[in-house]
This record gives sequence, structure tokens and C-alpha cells, in this order.
Amino acid sequence: MLKNFKPVSLILCAGALFLSGGVYANIVPVEQGTSISQQDGKVTGTVEDDFGPVTGASVVVKGTTNGTITDMDGNFTLEGVKNGDVIQISFIGYSTIEVTYSGQPLGVIKLAEDTQKLDEVVVTALGMKRSEKSLGYAMQELKGDALLESRESNIANALSGKVSGLQVVRSSGSVGGSSKIVLRGANSLTGSNQPLVVVDGTPMDNFTGGVDDVWGNSGTDMGNGLADINPEDIESMSVLKGASAAALYGSRAGNGVILITTKSGKKNDGLGINVNLGITADTPFMLPELQNSFGQGSVGAYNDQTKASWGPKIEGQTITTFDGRQVPMSAYDNIGAFFGTGTSFNEGVSFQQDVNGTSMFFSFNRQDDSGITPEQKLNKTNLTLRATTFLDEAKKWKVDAKVNYVNQNAHNRPIIGINPSNAFSTVYNLPRSLNILDFENCVDDLGKMIWFDKSNSPQENPYWVTQYRQNDDTRNRILGNASLKYAPTDWFDIELRGGTDYYTTTTTQKLYAGGNNRPEGSYSEGSETFYENNFSFLATARKDNIFSKLGGFVSFGGNIMQQKRSKTNSSAGTLLVPNLFDVNNGVDKPSVTSSLTQRKMNSLYGSLQLNWDGWLFLDVTARNDWSSTMSKENRSYFYPSVSLSAVISDMVQKNGGSMPDWFSFAKVRASFAEVGNDLDPYQLYNVYTVSKDAWGNSMASAGNTLFDASVKSELIKSWEVGIDLRFLNNRLGLDAAWYKTNATNQLLNIPMDAFSGYASRKINAGNIENQGVELSLNGAILQTASGFNWDAQAHFSLNRSKILELAEGVSVYDIKTVDALQIAATEGGKYGDIYGQRFVRHDGQIVVGEDGLPLITTERELIGNQNPDWMLGFTNNFSYKGFDLSFLIDFRIGGEIYSATTSSLYTNGNAAGTVVNGDRADFVVPNSIMLKNGEYVTNDVVVTPQRYWERLAEGRNYSLPEVFTYDATNIRLRNITLGYTFSKNLLKKTPFQKLRLSATCNNVWMIVSHLPGIDPESVAATNTNAVGFENGGAPTNRSYTFNLTVGF
Repeated sequence: MLKNFKPVSLILCAGALFLSGGVYANIVPVEQGTSISQQDGKVTGTVEDDFGPVTGASVVVKGTTNGTITDMDGNFTLEGVKNGDVIQISFIGYSTIEVTYSGQPLGVIKLAEDTQKLDEVVVTALGMKRSEKSLGYAMQELKGDALLESRESNIANALSGKVSGLQVVRSSGSVGGSSKIVLRGANSLTGSNQPLVVVDGTPMDNFTGGVDDVWGNSGTDMGNGLADINPEDIESMSVLKGASAAALYGSRAGNGVILITTKSGKKNDGLGINVNLGITADTPFMLPELQNSFGQGSVGAYNDQTKASWGPKIEGQTITTFDGRQVPMSAYDNIGAFFGTGTSFNEGVSFQQDVNGTSMFFSFNRQDDSGITPEQKLNKTNLTLRATTFLDEAKKWKVDAKVNYVNQNAHNRPIIGINPSNAFSTVYNLPRSLNILDFENCVDDLGKMIWFDKSNSPQENPYWVTQYRQNDDTRNRILGNASLKYAPTDWFDIELRGGTDYYTTTTTQKLYAGGNNRPEGSYSEGSETFYENNFSFLATARKDNIFSKLGGFVSFGGNIMQQKRSKTNSSAGTLLVPNLFDVNNGVDKPSVTSSLTQRKMNSLYGSLQLNWDGWLFLDVTARNDWSSTMSKENRSYFYPSVSLSAVISDMVQKNGGSMPDWFSFAKVRASFAEVGNDLDPYQLYNVYTVSKDAWGNSMASAGNTLFDASVKSELIKSWEVGIDLRFLNNRLGLDAAWYKTNATNQLLNIPMDAFSGYASRKINAGNIENQGVELSLNGAILQTASGFNWDAQAHFSLNRSKILELAEGVSVYDIKTVDALQIAATEGGKYGDIYGQRFVRHDGQIVVGEDGLPLITTERELIGNQNPDWMLGFTNNFSYKGFDLSFLIDFRIGGEIYSATTSSLYTNGNAAGTVVNGDRADFVVPNSIMLKNGEYVTNDVVVTPQRYWERLAEGRNYSLPEVFTYDATNIRLRNITLGYTFSKNLLKKTPFQKLRLSATCNNVWMIVSHLPGIDPESVAATNTNAVGFENGGAPTNRSYTFNLTVGF
């Protein structure tokens, strides 16, 4: 193929992009002028393809570094070869072949193009395995090894930068912190916007436990469900991004689907046992920049009771502390003193083997974490058993069974948000001349909390919080499934499957006596039990050349889903006997609440694929769901999809034509689909709450949502076109897609008049449009005979959302309002627009009052939008003789975020920006004017920094949104991994089949960020669609992981 393309061959040898390939080759008889022979240990020969000599092919003695490359005419000379040596011949884009040298002529080595990658089988909807080139929609598959590179314990975080169109939203860097996944933008105003997660054919509850209320009291973050999966158990992950890819999941596919296939048994050399040991150290990645020039006090005077740092300049003068001590005034590194180094220890062992057709997989994994704050711990145990076998000698009956047990225990999950117990916020905002270490001994002789602030609403001593305000939770979870497959012929099979996701979470919250909030202490406990059972069948028939060149397959199946969630919470309230933690030890009667929700969905579905001559593919799918969450009149929903794809390169070849030598593969595709977003249980019906009054009498109160039988499920219509291209013998690949979705029938809560007896009514209205472009580029940049390889991947995505319409009479739909800040959907605007107060301006200048301080608007105005303009993940992989190095640079460009943390730092005088050149000189508000005698004149009234920054927060919990809403653009070196894998030759005389050492660093370097000292990825909570808001969360971490993997 390269015979007439030698300039390109030279470029490739020098390092042009090309894509590594897989393997097959033909050995043909010796032709004149070409041979492999031995002369005094020297082997010579020629490597060709169908078009002539191959330049730059690698020829190496397997297991050694003895190698060379072919010259311009495909010839090579290799010395030092012995009888029995295996000679390996490879070239990117071609099959790799191995020839055992026996001293006899072997003929010409003829390479063939690698078609394996293009015909790669991938896992698609309902677990069906399909040829990747036949797909008419966008999906991306990640192998388990690629997910392990970053050594993230939460597998959701490992997806950052690796999938185009996928955004990972993180709550904080605390141990067990939650993350959520969003694919191709948000499609729902009231739903979670998270994709459905399916593990080995069984849906799992990917809850997000980051809680949030209307006041910003975020509480504890309980993590997310996907974090329960052990990354070491994952074989592959398929991301079904578009509606066409996910259409067979119907009402549950509105936000896409993530399919996880876990490992099963397979034949391994040796015992098939792998041992994995890892240790991780965590340190804060980004911390606020604080000033060190001014101490505790106000208006320049020292005050040992104020929470602010607007006091005198720190010059070593003697001050009297809150407890009467005389000390020199100094600035302290309280953040460095309070936060330590978190650790994580990970130990795992797995067994993977196949014996006479029976495959077995077993894994055990234990993880012990401690956070960067004192007394914060989490441990998790994963146990997985899986077995697959044939029930008969003809191998027509196959059974596959798996169970995964997870136990997780957490102690003192950090409290975030506006909360007196938020240790992070307290330490950040501690007056600069107070030493946090003075409070490490946090109780006095009477058992009372030691703290400087005696006001009515003080923060709590952060050391006291870690020891005497305790929260604990335990989750036990079982993910299990079993299937029976019968294949009477090679063209027909039927599979029966059952699966369950079951977990129970118990929580306790203990408040010891001696604090400033409920000094007698309090106690509460709760439990939540969830299960979802799925029972399904799927029959599939497939046949090629049914009629002439027409082939295809047809499948038909059904599913029964049952879901139940129950919650119970008991509270003793204020304790009667201090530190006796029992729900019956309360001053008043215990408060007990419970809830129960149930949900069922029955489904039938089918798919039909027709292909003509292996290059033209038509896919049609249909699914009908019957949902219990809707009224009887509207329980049935039909979801169709259709896609068409054509492999142009195969079409040309099969019709007698030929593609240019440099053009390896081309496919075009288009699809249309409809999917849905089902309603959560009991959101529509009139429900009742049963309780007791103060005298113990039973009573029932009606719910606050008006029932409407006409309400339907949300409907998402999606159009998509794409093109997949491969160049230079598949060395360079480009996948491009354009999509457009319209999410209609939004399930909106519309407020009602209080005299109606209801707070709101549920209606269908609105249309959210998401339109975007995705590009994936991959290529092998370098491969040398000495064993040096370099390949790279880039994943780019751009999404534009628009609210085409809302309900009649509604122009703004609130997603979240906190104080002066609102994140909303506005008709004609974008999803997640940020609104807030601004400076009053006239002709672009800031208007101030007579006191020289800025005037603030009373109405909210558009400040920005929470969504990024575009995202890019750029990965590079290098390898050389057992060594490998990889790194990922992650780009998130555009979008805005409001930082409540930064706001409080400025209001309290702690931020570095409140000091200019080491001083706090009075100043005139820049570019400001004031109104005098009916005319605007230049402002010349000076103000103090304290008065200026306090004005911006006057009368509000959060300071002025215009000032503290930042560009969320960030570019970071996300992770870097260096590893060494010992070669099999080195391990020959050892009991090891595999030995690998690696070191990984995550959050290596923030290259670009506009938010000072706060990671713009860290949002207030993940259980909300308002992700443009940051509020006193734990700092994100930089982690260092050292890992050892040993195989026997």
C-alpha cells in the first residue's frame, strides 16, 4: 500500500500520526529477490503488503530489545538470531505476526491491514453485543484498564475528559464526596438529569447524597451510588449518549445510559490470581488566599469578640485574648494547621479462570480512608462472586450468575454550606490573629466547648465539631443478577434474566452536651431501605444472506420492574440526660417520621436490523412502557427510534472501486429517536400524611399537589448525524457528531393560590433544546523498533441549550434561589442562567450614595450561565520497554459560578484582596458617580475597605452576585501516571505471571483558573440542577497514589 507513497512513509518514520492496529498476516512462498535466511546468526528479509514494500515496519526478536526496522524498500537485516527465536513483525495499521525461526527460508512476510478495530464488538443497549461499525448512533466504550489509570475510588470521577459530551459535577474533596454525571446537557427542569446506570444488565440506583435546602444549609454529603462499584471489577463501560443509543430503555433513557460490564472468568496463565495494593495521600489542591496584615477587630480597633479581621495592622503589639492571655498580635496559618494529610489504603485480591468451559471470577477489595480533617473516616468492603457455565455438552444452555456485596461505614462526613458546624468555613473565616491551635483542646473542665465567640449565633469550634458533633452511617448493598440462555441453533437464542439492587443505609447523629447550640445535646437515628428488582426476557434471531446480500437480526423482549423505598427517622430532640444517646432520652416525646414509596413499570421492546452486503445498516427499535407513577389514563408510552449507517469504504470496495491509499475507512450515519423521563413516585397523586397531634390523637393531612390525570411523562426527541473516518492505515481516527434534542412535556410545579388548599399543581409544559457538536480524535504518533510508542486522544464537545418555551404565563422557572442569587430557566434564555443583584449604573458608571458607597439594584439581573461553552480532554500515552507514562489535560472553557466562600472571606476582611500593597487605605470607588441636585457628578467621597465590602453584603447572607460570580473556565493537568510492567522474560524464574508498579497523581496542576483559591469544579451540592453555586465545601484534593499489582 505504501509502495507509491514513500514520502508519507518517511513522515511516519519520523513521527507522523498513525493509529496502532491489531493483527493478522499471510506468509507467502519465497519470491525472487525476497527471502529470510540465516548467515552467521544474521536474518535478512523483506516485508510487504498488497501494494508492495512496507517502510518502517518493526522487526524484533520477541522478549528482547534486539530489533530493527525495514528500509525504504521493505528490507531488513537482523543479527544475533538463534534457532527457536520468535521474530515479531509489526507496523501500525497492520496485523502483527510472529514467525518462529528454524534456520529454513520462510518467504516474504506479507502484512494485511488491521480490520479488527473497525469490526470491534461493543456492548450496546440491553447488553446486546454489536459490531461497532454497524452502529448508527453515538456511543463510546472505555476499557477497564483506561478507567483504572487515574486510580479514582469513585468511578464517576474517572470519566472526566475521557468521553466527549460527558461532564462530571463534583461536590467537594471530602472522603466519600458525591459526583454526578451529565450527558449532552440538562434535559429536565425538575428531574435529576443523570443517566441511567446499568450493571451487567441490571439497573442500579445512582443516588446523589449531597443534600441542599433553600437556605444553603447543605449538611452532610452521603456520596453517590456509582461509587459503590469496585473499579478493579470493571471489564468495560459503554456510554450511550444519544436517544437512539439508549432508546431501548424508554422512560428511563431521557438522560442517556451508562452500561457497565464487570469481569467474568477467562483462561489465564498460572493460577489466575491477582493481588492489588495501593496507598494514597491526599492534600488540599486549592486553598483561599488570605491576608496576613490585619487582625481581629472592626474599624481598625481590636475586639476579641468580633468574627471579622477589620482590626488593627498586625505589628507584634500586645493584645488580650478572649481568655485573658497577653500575647503579641500575629497572623496564623490556620488552614495549614487544621487540615492534615488524608490517606487511603486499598487492598484487593481477585481470581479469574476458566476450566473446561466453566468460568469463575472472585474479587475482594478493602478500602480504608481518612480525610484531611480530624476524625473523618470511611471504609468500604467489596466482595464479588461470578460463575458462568454450560449446562450441556452441546453448549446450548448457558447460565451466568453474579452477586456483589458492598459494605460501607463512614464516620464524621463533613458538614458544608451555611452552617455553624461547617469546619471549613469556620477555619477560612477565623480572624487572622486568632490561632486555631489554641482551640485544639476544645472543652474546659466542665465539659463545655471552648470558643472565643459568645454571640447568639456563633460558629462552633471546628475541633469540637469533629469530636462532639458526630455523624455515622452504614450502608449494606447487594447487586445481583442471574441469566439463563438457550441457543438451539447458531442463529437463534433466548435469554431469561433476573436482577436486583438492594441496599439499607442506617444513620446516627450525636450532639454531645457542652456546645453553644442545644447545650444539653441531641440524638437522632434513621434508616433507608431501597430495592429494585428487574425480570426480563430477550429472544434474538440473526441471519446473513437471507435474500441475496440482505442480512440482519431481530429481537423481542420484555421487562418487569418493581421498586420500593422506605425511610424512617427518629429524633430524641434535646436530651434529658446528657450524652445518653437513645431516642427515648428526650425532654419531650421522640419524634418519629416514616415514608414509603413504590413504583412499577412493565415494558415490551423489540429491535430490527437489516444490513446489505455488510456496509449498509438500518436499525429500528420500539419500546412501550406502562408506568405506575402516572394516572391510569396516561400510563402507556411508546418510544421509537430509527438509524441508518453506511460504511462508504466497504461500499466502494465491494462494488469494484478503491479508496485512496491514505483513506482507510469512512462511515456516515443518521438517527432519530424518542425517549422519556418518568415521574418519581407520588408526585402526581393526592397523598396523605398520617401523624399525631400534641395530645396523641391520630390525624391525616392532605398533600399539597393538585392531582391532574392528564399529566404525561416528559418526552425527548433527538436527531443526530455523524461521520467516522480513519486515515493512513487506521493510524489516525476522527469521529464527529452533531445532535439536537428537544425535551418537551416538562413536568413543572406551578404555584397555586393558598386559598385553593394546594401549594402547587403539576403540569406538562416547556421545551428545552440542546444542540451540540462532538469530536473525538485519536492517533498513534510514534512507534519505533526500540519499543518507544506514543499515542494520543482528544475528546471535544460543545453544547448550546435554549429554553424555547415554558408554561403559559411563566417566563422564568426557578431552579434554585438563595438570598439574592437565583439560578433559573428563562424563556428565550439558557438552562442554568444565573441572576442576581448588580451595582446601580448610569451610562456604564457605578452610582454611589452620599456616603460614597455603591447603590445596589433591587431587581435581579442576568449575571451569567452555569454551563461551560465547550470542554476538551487531551490524553497522551507513552511506553518504552515496560515503562509507561500517561497524562490528561482537561479543559472546561466558559460558564460562571457564584462563590459564597469567597464572598464571606471579603465580607469578614480575611481575603487577600482586602489588602492592597500591605495596607488598607481609604479610596474612592473606581468609575463612580453620584446624583446631586438632579445631575450626576463625579464621585470624590472616600470610603474604607471595610465599609465597601460590608456594603456589598448588607442585609444578605451572600454578597453581591455581580462581584462574586466568576468565570468558571479552568484548564488543569488532571492526572499523570508513571508505571513499569515487568516483562514475562524477567518473570520466567519467579512465581509471578504479572508484576506492575505505578505512581499516579490527580489534580496535578491548575493551569488556568479565574476563581481565587477555590476549585471551580466544587459545587454546593450534587442533588440539585443548580451547579453554578459554590458554598463552603471541603477543598478538592491533590492525591498521590502508589500501586503494586502482582499476578500469580
